[in-house]
Amino acid sequence: MKFLKHIFILLVLTTSVASAQVQFDAKVSKQKLGINERLRVDFEMNQDGDNFNPPDFVNFTVVGGPNQSVSNSWINGKRTFKKTYSYFLAPKKRGNFTIKQATIVIEGTVYKTTPVKVEVTAAVDIPKDPNNPQYLASENVHLVAEVSKTNPYINEAITVVYKLYVSPKIAVDNYNEIDTPRYNDFWSQTIDTQGQKVQNGKYNGEDYRFLILRKMVLYPQKTGKLNIEPLTLDMALRVPTNRRDIFGSVLMQRTSRTVSAGNKTINVKPLPEAGKPLDFTGAVGDFNLNVTTSKTELDASESLQVKVDVSGNGNLKLFKLPKISLPSSLEVYEPEHKENVRTNLSGMQGNISDSYTVVPQFKGKYPIPSVSFSYFDLKTKSYKRLSSDEIVINVLGGPSNNQSSNNNSAIVGNTKQAVVLNNDQFAFIKTQTDFSSVKPNYFFKTRLFWSLLLLPFLAIPLAIVIRNKKASRDADVFGNKIRKADKLARKYLSSAKKSLGKKEAFYIALEKALHNYLKAKLHIETSDFSKDKIETLLKQKQVEDPVIKDFIGIIENCDLARYTPIDNVTMQEDYDKAAKTISLIDKQAR
Repeated sequence: MKFLKHIFILLVLTTSVASAQVQFDAKVSKQKLGINERLRVDFEMNQDGDNFNPPDFVNFTVVGGPNQSVSNSWINGKRTFKKTYSYFLAPKKRGNFTIKQATIVIEGTVYKTTPVKVEVTAAVDIPKDPNNPQYLASENVHLVAEVSKTNPYINEAITVVYKLYVSPKIAVDNYNEIDTPRYNDFWSQTIDTQGQKVQNGKYNGEDYRFLILRKMVLYPQKTGKLNIEPLTLDMALRVPTNRRDIFGSVLMQRTSRTVSAGNKTINVKPLPEAGKPLDFTGAVGDFNLNVTTSKTELDASESLQVKVDVSGNGNLKLFKLPKISLPSSLEVYEPEHKENVRTNLSGMQGNISDSYTVVPQFKGKYPIPSVSFSYFDLKTKSYKRLSSDEIVINVLGGPSNNQSSNNNSAIVGNTKQAVVLNNDQFAFIKTQTDFSSVKPNYFFKTRLFWSLLLLPFLAIPLAIVIRNKKASRDADVFGNKIRKADKLARKYLSSAKKSLGKKEAFYIALEKALHNYLKAKLHIETSDFSKDKIETLLKQKQVEDPVIKDFIGIIENCDLARYTPIDNVTMQEDYDKAAKTISLIDKQAR
């Protein structure tokens, strides 16, 4: 009995020693912190391992890490090893939270850390300790959004310039955007800032270095108070400490900081109603109108170009050009729209034009009436009207507008003139022929004869094969449903595909295709469309949630694309996504 007891104690001690050999622990910098503070979490192990898997850090944002450090030392012949994975976390809200288990594989065995509980309280005052890295970072790094104007008119250009100010005593290792602003209710254009260099300047009266991160030109599309979302950066910094190395240089300590430019609110004023012209289409700025023709004299059935051009500084891409009115005797084709617009910090500059192709049918003189264009002048804060001069087109050659022909007679007024015949009228008729013998060519018993005779018999096996394939295809219910869905997607999106490359026409056609598809599939009218109702009806049809989300996202993209610049690649992606989503809905709908 004693022998068994000793064996049991020996086994327990052996197991304890074996288990004590591997340590894998989770350690936190503090167990109670304010919502404006950062939490450091270290996962330490005394043996190297593989397949490290951190927890998901729910209720926290990872603002730094993972940072890996390894120490390996020998003291009195004994080896000491430590490997650490470090994370820096920012809490998302207040409350009591748990840092869940991390796992790692060491020598084929999976080890887990013990969950750690932390408490997040309301924001706390950061101690004004010159030796505290967080305090030094908060006092010496600033992200500023400079707005050119806070009370613009609707469709008046404003600029937002984001500047990052850093004190000379702080070193920046790197930074990345963790929250990019979305300029809802604005037409926006990003100004290229590549190649920007660090500059010296003042911030709150002190010397700073600053870098321009982003320049934006915004045209508000709604009146009232509009919000400009903040730009937020996560920065890895090195701040000075009160320690020095053996050479007397200040030792730096690594830390991280999240900086934000903060929300900006602008109050957009509506354009005055007093004096607003009836033909006003929303042009705001300073413009010139020019109407020209490629020629003023030509023959009937020749063509000329009539160009309506508006140039200047303002919201050139956000209004419609005036239309020309021509006599019915001039055939007019749809205009070709061109934009030669560049955008800088002063807004859009350049010109837009509509070029009409005109073909006269009869000779005569045709006036092109004066074209009128109105806009709101920001300098005088009043409406102005521009008008072009009347242009007369002189068609020299061609039929008269009142001329007609009737067989071999010509009618001028009420007088019928006889047709005069000449001696060469029938000169093209041959009166002599040359006959030659023709070798008989018999069709009977030729190769072609026998081929045509046997062709129906050879076609019977082919018809049987085709019928069997058709029967097999008709029996493939799932395959037929897929083919029908793909055909339906191509049908509704055909007009959108033709408009690829033309942003406004493409997204109007795409939105119309989606609405027509819903009307056909869900049997609802356009007036009943809403995101909630579409989602409810598609769920009733047993359509999967990701497909519904993609469909609603495409509709939102169609609305958003009217106010944001879109390239051809994005349009192609939206078209492919729409075709795929319509096909999936048709396959899944019950």
